[in-house]
Amino acid sequence: MKKLLFSVLLFCCALLAQAQLENMLGEWTTIDDKTSQPKSVVQIFQATNGLYYGKITALFRKDADGLLCEKCKGADQNKPVLGMLIIREMKVDGNNLAGGTILDPQSGDVYYCKISLDKNGKLKLRGSLDKRGLLGRSQYWERKK
Repeated sequence: MKKLLFSVLLFCCALLAQAQLENMLGEWTTIDDKTSQPKSVVQIFQATNGLYYGKITALFRKDADGLLCEKCKGADQNKPVLGMLIIREMKVDGNNLAGGTILDPQSGDVYYCKISLDKNGKLKLRGSLDKRGLLGRSQYWERKK
């Protein structure tokens, strides 16, 4: 009886974790930290390799057409910001996504990333210089309406 109860409890926990992850997928409006205005729309999706990625699908700037990531390094340098993958290789970590990176196209910097849903349904992204998330900052994105 205890084994059955434990199995049912474990199954329910797995379903809740999967539901949490499903709620993270889709389009999210990024919010500027300084102005509190929308900056862009990022679509978070699961790729065929099982990892999670995020791509910029819209920009709320007058000069969005032809905007290039001039400060980016490597393969992203001077590539169009619109359509750029900014979240890469995230893996499931309990109810969160972690283990990947996030790119700030404005500065060209790449940070370790952890993604979760807060109690209000906003997407919480923690970008940091270290894998543990101690040296960094958090940003909250809103579901696209």
